[in-house]
Amino acid sequence: MITGDILGERARLSPDTVALIHIPTRREFTYAELNRRALQCARVWTDLCALLPEDRVCILSENRVEYVDAFWAAGKSGIILVPLGTRSTARELHQILADCKPRCLMYSARYEKIAKELQQLVAFEHLISLDAEGSAPKTLSYAEAVDRVRPDPLATKVQPEDVFCLLYTSGTTGQPKGVMIPHRQIAWNAYNTAISWQLRQSDRVQVYTPMYHAGGLTVFLTPLFAIGGSIVLHDGFDAAEIMQALRDYQCTLFFGVPTIFKMLLESPDLAALDDSRLRWCASGGAPLPLQILRAYQERGLIFRQGYGLTEVGVNCFAMSNEDSLRKSGSVGKPMMFTEAKLLDPQGKQVAANQVGELCLRGPHVCRGYWNNPAATAQVLDAEGWFHTGDLARCDEDGFYYIAGRSKDMIISGGVNIYPAEIEKELLDHPAIAEVSVVGATDEKWGEVPVAFVALKSGARASADELIEFLRPRINKIKLPRRVIFTEALPRNAYGKVLKLELQDRLRNLKPAAAGSDTAKPKRKSAGKSSRKPS
Repeated sequence: MITGDILGERARLSPDTVALIHIPTRREFTYAELNRRALQCARVWTDLCALLPEDRVCILSENRVEYVDAFWAAGKSGIILVPLGTRSTARELHQILADCKPRCLMYSARYEKIAKELQQLVAFEHLISLDAEGSAPKTLSYAEAVDRVRPDPLATKVQPEDVFCLLYTSGTTGQPKGVMIPHRQIAWNAYNTAISWQLRQSDRVQVYTPMYHAGGLTVFLTPLFAIGGSIVLHDGFDAAEIMQALRDYQCTLFFGVPTIFKMLLESPDLAALDDSRLRWCASGGAPLPLQILRAYQERGLIFRQGYGLTEVGVNCFAMSNEDSLRKSGSVGKPMMFTEAKLLDPQGKQVAANQVGELCLRGPHVCRGYWNNPAATAQVLDAEGWFHTGDLARCDEDGFYYIAGRSKDMIISGGVNIYPAEIEKELLDHPAIAEVSVVGATDEKWGEVPVAFVALKSGARASADELIEFLRPRINKIKLPRRVIFTEALPRNAYGKVLKLELQDRLRNLKPAAAGSDTAKPKRKSAGKSSRKPS
């Protein structure tokens, strides 16, 4: 029977293999050591806190070994882990706590202030300090607690459909929802990634993305443990530290979001890096701009574009090294036992190379949203298809390309405009560091595109110049009605642009007028338009 206790199975097969290297302490842990720690953590929950299967435990912490303990303890005990975003305020986290009603909070010293604020809002039955005994009543020191329990296996029999963890969505488009990740999904994502991405026991991969996010937990942590490789764990992102560890530990694979790959390109350490050990790099979380892809390919690096969602698993597509070169920009083909289809707004499948909403079905799909059957019904249909809300196309060879979010699509005079198409072209301008296109309400056209642009340090460009740069590259229908310059784009902890925040900022701006931040491309009048809705 498949469960999420991948660590326990790997420890049985490869007990003495190094599973994890903790960068802040430079300490190495074997699979047997990590398995013992996870059992002790589970025993702290069950024996000292009297928690039962399906009870919820929240954790508020940077990446650390104790986080790994808690994650795998959930896989052994049937107790549900709820990671909390460390960039969120107490007020924001209170929404999550009110929804999942946890009995226990684990927290690190780095986030003790927020933890204390949460204690004023929520009556936790148990508090566990990961660093030292806290001053609050009922607070347990994790180090002392694990010494009081034995690492004995638990009698609990976990089922494939039992919830392993609740991962709350980023809330970039509204109220966060708790995604119910069952043991089945954890196991399938791990095994399928190991097979479809052709991972090896000799692989060594860094994890520096936050572990409260699906990417930090399941892009490589679970698949590498399934195959018996090694994780190099950072407590956060530091470009110099990551480059140093990449050298010191001879890492063979590297994962990041486009923002991070862009930052590393600007790091002086990259030029001197010996990347001969790297088999390939993978990018996910957002579409990878082609100019960034080309910059790494010029170094001789193989670059794969990934795709996934918290709800369907972070790894849904795969491609070979050869395909990554001849199909640049593609996320590949669906992984084994993953079904994919593209639907038009009427629910009919689109033809090859036509854009439609991506729907996925398979054993890697979540159970839905915690305490929210209405939201679940909106995305999971009766046949088990998950409607992602992402737009994509599939070429004649079966390779998929992500076009953007359906909610981001701009409908201008009946014409569908995909922001990613405009963003891709603008990013080719030498002065632009980053760009995001959103829709603005327009009395005449319904919606028009508006570009938020951040320039590179020391670079100069006017709105008119950027519009003229775009004019020969895209249909004039897609030309932004306005260009707004900003120092940087707002992003969440995983590097995704907060388009909702940009739209709020746009609504608070004065109407466009002649000036350095506006541009009005010429358009045909409504009566003479020859455009057809698409």
